[in-house]
Amino acid sequence: MTRESLAGTLLFLAAAGGVALTQPRLARIAHTAGDREDVYALPPPAQLRAATLGWDAAAVDLLWATLLVQFGGHWQEHREFTDGVRYAEDIIALEPTYEPLYRLVDTLLVYRPLRGTAQDARDARAILERGTRERPNDARLWRTYGEFLAYMAPTFITDTEEQKAWRKDGAIAMEHALELGGDPEDLLGAARVLSDVAEKDAVLRFLQRSYAMTEHPSMASIHERIGEKLAALLGQMQEDQADALMRVIGERWQREMPALSRDDYLLLGPAVDTARCAGLAGADDPSCARELPVEATPTSP
Repeated sequence: MTRESLAGTLLFLAAAGGVALTQPRLARIAHTAGDREDVYALPPPAQLRAATLGWDAAAVDLLWATLLVQFGGHWQEHREFTDGVRYAEDIIALEPTYEPLYRLVDTLLVYRPLRGTAQDARDARAILERGTRERPNDARLWRTYGEFLAYMAPTFITDTEEQKAWRKDGAIAMEHALELGGDPEDLLGAARVLSDVAEKDAVLRFLQRSYAMTEHPSMASIHERIGEKLAALLGQMQEDQADALMRVIGERWQREMPALSRDDYLLLGPAVDTARCAGLAGADDPSCARELPVEATPTSP
């Protein structure tokens, strides 16, 4: 074997040995590379505006397209996508009124690959609230914001009281959407939301405002439906009030004069401290009242 052939053989064996030694480690790296989080290369929002050199609109379009591609790509590859809020913040830094972002940001954040979290819901709410400040007269945005708070976000929030608060805020936002020219059907959806959180007084005030807001002939159908719901609620509240009053009477009867019949107790009235309530001194004392208090009955539309 010549000297040149020996050198070539040794070089080949060294290269093959190097491949054999490094291949398993490289294979492991390649296998796990797809499971790692992406590296977000853009600067913070405060510096991004300067970096675009005035090409803000073009940069926003590029960021928006990239966000949609990344969202779809991560779903296809079954990989976590946690950079959606960063893209959104950068877009807002360049163009705070960018309508496509506010229209889809709730879906992009809470239904991200692979699973959204409560923090994603809070991030989406913060961005939508920013949108309502930047686009205060956008009825469609207010409806999106309200529906997100009322229907989508509570599935990601575990605290019951916080869920109720979010649903109530969502109903108010949907009502405001109508005031800005949105779909009158939103009023009925908002009323259902408030009913679900068991706040009858809030539902009553809401329906009374809605009834007044839909008096125009063009809204006759929705006006009639709201009137029916309002009448039904008023009837239910009156029944609840009567039931509550009868419970109070029954409790005081058993506590004060259980030996008397109920009719006799109602005839005599509640027991009072005669010595303390005599004269003008007891005239303004609630405990000296000879009649059980009755709350004012809600008025019909």
